[in-house]
Amino acid sequence: MVVFSLSRGLGDPRHIMLPDVGYGIDQEKWDKLGDQLHLNDPVPVQFGYWVSDLLRGDLGYDLTDDRPIGPKIVKKLGATLWLAIPAWVIATLIGVPMGVLSAIKRGSILDYAMRGFALGGQAVPVFWLALLAILIFAVWLDWLPPATMGEGLAYKNYVMPVLTLAWLPAAGYLRLTRSAMLEVLDSEYIKLAQTKGVSRWTVIWKHAFKNAALVPLTATGLVLAGFITGSVLVETVFAWPGIGQFTVQAVWGNNINVLVVIITIFTALFIVANFLVDMLYGVIDPRIRYS
Repeated sequence: MVVFSLSRGLGDPRHIMLPDVGYGIDQEKWDKLGDQLHLNDPVPVQFGYWVSDLLRGDLGYDLTDDRPIGPKIVKKLGATLWLAIPAWVIATLIGVPMGVLSAIKRGSILDYAMRGFALGGQAVPVFWLALLAILIFAVWLDWLPPATMGEGLAYKNYVMPVLTLAWLPAAGYLRLTRSAMLEVLDSEYIKLAQTKGVSRWTVIWKHAFKNAALVPLTATGLVLAGFITGSVLVETVFAWPGIGQFTVQAVWGNNINVLVVIITIFTALFIVANFLVDMLYGVIDPRIRYS
């Protein structure tokens, strides 16, 4: 609602749809388009019309070419998912085990190395990392293509964007998992299990990690939703035709209709991700029950 209201403060959308206003477009056509888009009504009334259309599955039309937004969003979102899902899997498979290993080896050289990786992963800007990867692996070594999605499942086109996208959340997983594991490993029931002679790996993976898993689980849903919504920088640098690049183009083109729809979809993704994570709590932790 806020974004929709702000979008109306950026100017009349008719100036985008009719760029030649004043040069052959008469007042009748201008007023007719205003009636079609409900631009002559107050902003709250315009928002009501837009919500009504949204509930009926009508996402409106792109102001740049007057085509439906829905099919474009589906195509762009599909391209983003080809990056987001592999990056999410890689970040989880790297960050979580490294966090566990760092916790059980705390104070060691390996622990300091992994903490350094986590610090670097969260400190290095994603766009700089992407540009550096292009410079090294595409320009200097000529191992990988510098950009674009490519035709079909050309895996070489996916390597740099996916790994760049996975770098930051892998570091976040490591820090979260390490912190949660350290807290659990210092608890009394872990000490009791060790005293009773339970094997070290059983204590770590069955008792400690199962109770510490709620922390990375909380992050995992948000990470996946964040990949889908926050891949703007990666897609822009690598010229990836996904939802992120589509968003940037809509911003530069003042394409209000597209921006409002994209932000609505982003919001819905975060709500669904949070809901699914909350439901999974009850599966992992037997102390949590939902009535």
